Amino acid sequence: MTEDLTMDHLVPAGIALAAGLVAAFLLRVLLRWLAGHAGRTRWSGDDVIVAALRTVAPWAAVAGGVAGAAAALPLTRTVQHNVNQALTVLLIFVTTVSAARMIAGLVRTLTTSRSGVAGSATIFVNITRVLVLAIGFLVMLQTLGVSIAPMLTALGVGGLAVALALQDTLANLFAGIHILASKTVQPGDYIQLDSGEEGYVEDINWRQTTVRELSNNLIVIPNGQLAKSNMTNFMRPEQKLTIMVQAGVAYDSDLDHVERVTTEVVAEVMTEITGAVPDHEPAVRFHTFGDSRIGFTIILGVGEFSDQYRIKHEFIKRLHKRYRAEGIRIPAPARTVALQQGGVAFPQQRTGEDAAAHL
Repeated sequence: MTEDLTMDHLVPAGIALAAGLVAAFLLRVLLRWLAGHAGRTRWSGDDVIVAALRTVAPWAAVAGGVAGAAAALPLTRTVQHNVNQALTVLLIFVTTVSAARMIAGLVRTLTTSRSGVAGSATIFVNITRVLVLAIGFLVMLQTLGVSIAPMLTALGVGGLAVALALQDTLANLFAGIHILASKTVQPGDYIQLDSGEEGYVEDINWRQTTVRELSNNLIVIPNGQLAKSNMTNFMRPEQKLTIMVQAGVAYDSDLDHVERVTTEVVAEVMTEITGAVPDHEPAVRFHTFGDSRIGFTIILGVGEFSDQYRIKHEFIKRLHKRYRAEGIRIPAPARTVALQQGGVAFPQQRTGEDAAAHL
């Protein structure tokens, strides 16, 4: 200190420190009220912003009170400089951490709203968080008087060596960014790879994509491999799709009657079964004169890929029951088997099951 400490110094210092603490308390109360108000809005981004301010604002008020108290005390220039520098570094640290949380939260909110699913693409969230923390760290070093120019030069030179050593990791990173930026795959989509793996995309992070099968098992696929694979996305360009069920009736059937009955069953399933498309137009298409039947295809509409199993199940049950009630016969496959006795062949017609059992 440059002079003796007196009450003329302590009173203003105490007032400044008390003012900072009171301001921090009032800010916390105000931001708590804002947080409650933000929680009642539809947009979740305001919750993230208010949560960040609840951390930064009270600390800024306390730091301001401490700086005011230090200015009121008879401190040397060196001590005063060190106190201000320490408070500045503290504020930069708190602001950086809060900003990283806020921006990462906003990115998470944006990716979730874009994809329309509960899951989030953590690759963008993690990259954003790392970038903000790195910028805050460099600002902190600059505030402390540490020159960051040599560090940036060293990072540029060392980055080349790191890139060569982490080729696979970087390939997966950029493949994940490309996948999300091109919007070919988003969390929540149902995909099928040419290698046979299929399921819902749970998440796409900096290295891998996690896919959940219908059996709830998780498949972990490197982003680079996913980008190279032939893939079918059953959710894009739209989530609704059509499925085809094959059937056949006997040759003596009235095909107009068959078409009418089948169409009625399709309309019934589309309106009563969860996951079906109520406005789907029933379609029955006859296409083949088979060995023992006339084959046709029934086209059904489903809301999403996994709904098809339940809809097929209910449709086949109801169609079989209705055909039995209407007297429409679904013949079993028939084969002609020639039995030879004493050089004379006796052709006999058997169903597919009987012929297989006889042989």
